[in-house]
Amino acid sequence: MSGDPAGPLGRLVRHEAHLLSLGDRIAPDPARAAAGWERRFVADAARADEAMRLYAELGFEVCADPLAPEDLTGGCEDCRLLMLRTFRTIYTRRRPGRG
Repeated sequence: MSGDPAGPLGRLVRHEAHLLSLGDRIAPDPARAAAGWERRFVADAARADEAMRLYAELGFEVCADPLAPEDLTGGCEDCRLLMLRTFRTIYTRRRPGRG
């Protein structure tokens, strides 16, 4: 038995929580903000595609930018590599002519 009382599931949950906390620390792109885009959240590729479809259906313009290395500070190298390869920052803005 491993030294982790929660076993593999506990390690997985802690790892996922760590990835989510990294996303909370990523600042919005200043150029996007200046152009009227609002940063919504950071998501893996599958969730990003899903969110983009939903926001578009709600009438928003939507885009997903890949993370840049300077977006991520701290954390383990494996987490950073995973996030750089698979996570996106979701931005939305109102379409012209809509409230």
